[in-house]
Amino acid sequence: MAKILKAKEMSKCIGCLTCMSVCAGVNQQNHSLSKSRIRIFTKGGISGRFTAEVCQACREPACAEACGAGALTLRKGGGVLLKPDLCTGCRNCVDACLVAAVTFDEDTQTPLICKHCGVCAQYCPHGCLEHKEAAD
Repeated sequence: MAKILKAKEMSKCIGCLTCMSVCAGVNQQNHSLSKSRIRIFTKGGISGRFTAEVCQACREPACAEACGAGALTLRKGGGVLLKPDLCTGCRNCVDACLVAAVTFDEDTQTPLICKHCGVCAQYCPHGCLEHKEAAD
């Protein structure tokens, strides 16, 4: 069964950004935080709580609907998978994402979209992220 990523215990997050670093390293072979498919930030400055911005594994993803090139295909369990060879770099998927979880890699000219591999959850030292079975 397919799994999805959820930010379940963000009250425990200390902002170490390990999840972002390991995501970028595994998925982009680059440890720049700008290459991560998950983003951790705070809305209240240094005293605010941390929030995870990540793909919500939509069943009817707006990003895929906006892709005129057919580069985004539905993923079992929700969300999408990118076919980089079909991507034209138009950024329509970035604009269409309702939760701002899709960003754009200026180097590869392709979107950065979570594929729900779970590596970020695996390395989170405080168990803030969960890689769980997708609901049917």
